[in-house]
Amino acid sequence: MLDPQGPIGAGNRTILLNSLAVMLVIVIPTLVALLLFAWMFRASNRNARYDPEFTYSGRIELIVWSIPTLTILFLGGLIYYGSYHLDPRRPIASSQPPLDIQVVALDWKWLFLYPDQGVGTVNQLVIPAGVPVRFKLTSASVMNTFFVPQLGSMVYVMNGMQTEVNLQADREGDYLGLSAHFSGDGFSDMNFRVRAIPADAFASWASSLHSGGVLNASAYRELARQSINVPPSSFGHVQPGLFDAIVRQTLPPGPGPTEAAAGEAQLSPKAEPKAGTTPAAQQPKVGG
Repeated sequence: MLDPQGPIGAGNRTILLNSLAVMLVIVIPTLVALLLFAWMFRASNRNARYDPEFTYSGRIELIVWSIPTLTILFLGGLIYYGSYHLDPRRPIASSQPPLDIQVVALDWKWLFLYPDQGVGTVNQLVIPAGVPVRFKLTSASVMNTFFVPQLGSMVYVMNGMQTEVNLQADREGDYLGLSAHFSGDGFSDMNFRVRAIPADAFASWASSLHSGGVLNASAYRELARQSINVPPSSFGHVQPGLFDAIVRQTLPPGPGPTEAAAGEAQLSPKAEPKAGTTPAAQQPKVGG
């Protein structure tokens, strides 16, 4: 988070550093005053002022109340900046149109759908550098958290609900994406790789996936089964309306990390279904 690679991540770092500065303005003088008072009023200092009748000082009251007042004002400014300028739904100002990506948290893997390109990936997120990305997110199981620390804005996702976050990678590179909310046995391996590549390379990458398998309702049900440490994979064709069907629960939610389901979890990546073994035309329609 202290090495941001996008405008939202940079804004998150600014809030962290500003909050730290505000706290240090209070903490450092307090620690210094503590040592100073301990030295001035030590038992061996016969010159220390002794005033047992003291009850009130206007100057001390002014200091005591002005410090927390100023602190609240500073923190209020930081909160305004964070809640307005870094609102997850606030579009990122750019001359480039945003790229839409739909995100589904599964047990225990991440599904990424590219509706405009008609492709999808598992545990691998590829985005064009310098282009805003508008994520629409949901969970197909228990509550989870989508987080790419260097890009910023951790967002919670819930089953049957849709949320949104706008992020951008300013430069090319590989970044860590992860689940930041405990969700059962496979939580520790529920990570994904974020690749920021040039815009022209992104178009070529999306086109190269079209020779892959099909992700339709039937394939999705197999994919939604619990599995741990799933290697990255891709789908060359994604049935339209799949994400909306997951949000509306037309496609049933996953079992979640229940005791019974945990015993049936697929502990080996080899148990993952092969994508695209059945044509989309032969599968049930998504939606309702």
